[in-house]
Amino acid sequence: MRMARLCCLLLLSGFAFAAQAKMVHKPVEWTEGGTKFHSVLVYDDAVATKRPGLVMVPNWYGVNDGALKKADGIAGKDYVILVTDMYGETVRPTSDDQAMAAVKPLYGDRALMRKRIDVALEQLKAQGKDAPIDLTKLGAIGFCFGGSAVLDLARSGADVAAVVSFHGGLQTDDPSLAKQIKARVLVMNGADDKGTMPDADKFMDEMRGSKADWQFVVLGNAVHCFTETDQHKPGCMYDERAAQRSYRLMRDWLHGAFTGTP
Repeated sequence: MRMARLCCLLLLSGFAFAAQAKMVHKPVEWTEGGTKFHSVLVYDDAVATKRPGLVMVPNWYGVNDGALKKADGIAGKDYVILVTDMYGETVRPTSDDQAMAAVKPLYGDRALMRKRIDVALEQLKAQGKDAPIDLTKLGAIGFCFGGSAVLDLARSGADVAAVVSFHGGLQTDDPSLAKQIKARVLVMNGADDKGTMPDADKFMDEMRGSKADWQFVVLGNAVHCFTETDQHKPGCMYDERAAQRSYRLMRDWLHGAFTGTP
């Protein structure tokens, strides 16, 4: 009898653990400028507690299984994340050449980039009626190209508490836009990132010209792509130490922004 009871308890605890770990991947679609976008809302629905909402823009490969896995790991029970399609539902790069072609129009038209990321934020807010989002606590995170996109969200004057960029591009078409920033801005780049670090001084001058609460963190010995677990090329390489440090910095930054603490 005791053995049967123990087995039942273990079985029930297993069910409870499975329930705690259930992640929702909900399609979120909209049309803007004649283009249909397909994004994915990610959150743990095993708890009903409302939590901060984040727009997440992945690297230049866009919305794919890798981006969703990354969002799962970041979201946990702490955040609701909109993994954001910046290209349109028919554009899903599978090679560097295709990804370059996908980002080129947006880097060439930063107003369009800002428009698309602003719409994504509005779409995240709209999910608050069904998903457990605390609409008083909104932010954005981005990786590589996505880092450029969320910095442009901040430059657009979006009403978000925080923006965090991982190994993102630092350039802008208009440094004066920084005066519109309302968010706390955290930027993290590898010290040996040949693609982004040449723009570091101009970026910091841009931030000095704003009234933003900002921090620029340089991660030693890291190159581009340091959070991308599938990247192992020279100059674009996953770095577990840099990734884990940057995620801790992100969580601390978001917590401070959402609670109004230093």
